[in-house]
Amino acid sequence: MKKDRFIVLRQADGVQADSSVGEGLHLPPRMGAGLEVTSAPALKLAVETLDPRELPSLLQQKDVRAAAPSIPMHLIRPVSQSEADPSASGPTWGVQAVKADSSPQTGKGVTVAILDTGIDPEHPAFEGVNLIRRDFTLEGGDADGGLDAQGHGTHCAGTVFGRDVMGQRIGVAPGVERALIGRVLGADGGGSSEGIARALTWAVQNGAHVISMSLGMNFPGLVAELIKRGLPAELATSQALLDYRANLNLFAALSAYARSYGGNVTPTLLIAAAGNESRRQQNPDWEVAVAPPATSDGFISVAAVGLGADGQPDQGLTVAPFSNTGATLSGPGVGVTSARMGGGMVAYSGTSMATPHVAGVAALWVQKLIDAGDLTRNTVETALKGSATRRPLIVGVDKLDVGLGLVQAPQ
Repeated sequence: MKKDRFIVLRQADGVQADSSVGEGLHLPPRMGAGLEVTSAPALKLAVETLDPRELPSLLQQKDVRAAAPSIPMHLIRPVSQSEADPSASGPTWGVQAVKADSSPQTGKGVTVAILDTGIDPEHPAFEGVNLIRRDFTLEGGDADGGLDAQGHGTHCAGTVFGRDVMGQRIGVAPGVERALIGRVLGADGGGSSEGIARALTWAVQNGAHVISMSLGMNFPGLVAELIKRGLPAELATSQALLDYRANLNLFAALSAYARSYGGNVTPTLLIAAAGNESRRQQNPDWEVAVAPPATSDGFISVAAVGLGADGQPDQGLTVAPFSNTGATLSGPGVGVTSARMGGGMVAYSGTSMATPHVAGVAALWVQKLIDAGDLTRNTVETALKGSATRRPLIVGVDKLDVGLGLVQAPQ
């Protein structure tokens, strides 16, 4: 039996912090002002090469919290791309729809993380932002890597915290001054659950209040890989389902740790795209459920909405035909203008574009709660979910398609 790489989350009391991207990443309890502020045990994320038949005995070990094979992950690609309107000025329709343009908060003092294809650090939209970049792709890369060879991560980052470009506001939280950029997907849009798990724990350890992920599990790719190894299609599908479930459990365990790691000092929200596999434009019943890892316990999944026939950002918004159903919240995800790799701007559509809108609004709520001295694990999630409204959406919208509704910035 061929040995595989397994991601293993172990309890490791008493270890020291290690922010490397090597075979082990130690996650100690967060400390503050000389005092421990959370009772979460220290964990160690390691990658071990195992015969899959060894997994049951591994999971029985007392210190093992979760274990899963490293499986293919991929970019949730935009369903369309178009040139940005060069004459546009003021806030984008998405910034207006979530009411970030009228919010007194800007995201100042908040740390956000973007786990994607990297970033173009020279783009004017990111001027003045402390970009802490790390490459987590299997190909390796510069320890201070994270350069975007695809463009997707640059666009998403621009929506979260981009500064104004050519007179247009693209960022929901343009006051963010510190961003963690984890390159987890290569130029072809591919990556692995191993790289994403490492990046997620790195972001949590480095103080991210909000983590934005517009990516998903590549289940067809996993089945194809197993068939290539010689398994019959039926067995490959069965094994892929087991691997899929193990990774869901792993990401749920990581989200539980992210929630407890910073305690009430630096709570972390995990926000992920619902996916673009639905085909409502062909048949209203062709809806697909939220794709993993967004469906893992502890993640906030995001659906996409677009402008209605009247083109107003505060009324008549419709569910994007590609947006997967069953998400937690919704964000603007059709015709979203943001930073283009190499300079300028470009408009994309997808739940990948809705997710950074929600992440940006989350950053605004974090700032408001910090300023009020009321930031805790519960208050920030309650505030974000409580802000959601269905009022701007078209009458009769399916509640399963939009979740709690469109997020709104604090006013």
